[in-house]
Amino acid sequence: MKNINKKLQILLLLLFIAVQVKCGISKQSVASSGKAEAWITTTDESSKLQKQNDLVFNTEINSNQTIEVNPAQKFQTIEGFGFSLTGGSAQAILKLDKAKKEALLQELFSNKKDAIGLSYLRISIGASDLNERVFSYDDRPEGQTDLKLEHFNLGPDLQDVVPLLKEILAINPKIKIMGSPWSPPVWMKDNGSSKGGSLQPQYYQAYVEYFLKYIQAMKSHGIVIDAITPQNEPLHPGNNPSMYMTALQQAEFIKSNLGPTFAKAKIKTKIVVYDHNCNKPEYPLAILNDPKALPFVAGSAFHLYEGDISALSKVHDAFPDKDVYFTEQYTGSGSSFESDLKWSVKNVVIGSMRNWSVNALSWGLANDEYYKPFTPGGCSTCKGALMIDQNQNIKREVGYYIIAHASKFVPEGSVRIGSNNRGNLYNVAFKTPYGQIVLVVENDGTAAETFNIKYNQKQISTTLNAGAVATYVW
Repeated sequence: MKNINKKLQILLLLLFIAVQVKCGISKQSVASSGKAEAWITTTDESSKLQKQNDLVFNTEINSNQTIEVNPAQKFQTIEGFGFSLTGGSAQAILKLDKAKKEALLQELFSNKKDAIGLSYLRISIGASDLNERVFSYDDRPEGQTDLKLEHFNLGPDLQDVVPLLKEILAINPKIKIMGSPWSPPVWMKDNGSSKGGSLQPQYYQAYVEYFLKYIQAMKSHGIVIDAITPQNEPLHPGNNPSMYMTALQQAEFIKSNLGPTFAKAKIKTKIVVYDHNCNKPEYPLAILNDPKALPFVAGSAFHLYEGDISALSKVHDAFPDKDVYFTEQYTGSGSSFESDLKWSVKNVVIGSMRNWSVNALSWGLANDEYYKPFTPGGCSTCKGALMIDQNQNIKREVGYYIIAHASKFVPEGSVRIGSNNRGNLYNVAFKTPYGQIVLVVENDGTAAETFNIKYNQKQISTTLNAGAVATYVW
């Protein structure tokens, strides 16, 4: 009997090891292996998330600048890294033949060794400007309303976003999903248009019921919405679709309608405010400073088309029990691989994490070779992480590598730990649930930099080219 039990234990151990290897997960640390992996992307595109020779920790003394990683310093727990799955993104991916689509989704969302492990998606509630046309889930003829939302339906999302999300969830059932509306149904707005205007107070409760129906409809398809924002970019009414919503209006909407209704219905979906640029931290602070709105708010979301990433810390420091999120930053058709790689890794990945964000998301996941689809008046220069042409060729654009340098190595549940920025070497460090240490470094200078990475009294020495990004794992 003892021999049988021993054999069973050995079989279970072998099975456990096999699962870890298949998923690309290694629990070896510097204490056991003495080595670190290095994955590098260079600005000349000669190396794109390419694994280098392992680096060996030692006790040698030198005069190099040193990044010291301190696991005793613990900050926020990470919810994930990813992109917005726009309607256009879903359409581009769904045009692939079955084998190509399945391989791509495994690459994007699985934890396999050759995958990048995306763990967070943002989707639009109704159309965003990266849909082929504008729509809401309750469009009515001009002059008609639908207070009971009897005509509510998920519309075009049932043809692209919903079926693709089902396939993604089959690969990663734990992926987090945030929903953001660009505009409510136009009959709720004071200008009767998908572009601009404001939500009329007499429709506040109807709009809350719209959110409820959305969350419930998605759940009926097996899609759990982890968080919502009341309005994408509330201070930018010039997009199509879009809506203007002041901080006072958003606070009133949350404290009088959205929050109490969610609480009464026992909706677990988190309410995240603002969802706009870092130049206006006073917007989320105004809502958080409202004592009646505060209990319903889980956190604040930011973009970085204006302002400085330090705005996240300003809001976090004022309300440290409320999370901050980084929910959107695009890469454009007119900028270079080099400039986007440097700026976005420095700000979107490293900057957001060092300023307490629990996630980091870039904008559209995919588009065609003409940056389509987009709505009339929508963004015609937004470059997806993937460009999928009419011949089903898939090009991995700079956005793919920006996020992959974190998402591949830093799963949900990782904790940011201490590390010091040194000169031009911007960096952020994490400890994963598997006990690994991950350090992302961007050389923001104009020359190669040689430096040490110090951990537990041992260090490695390495060199990183100007503008290059590296992820070190041990």
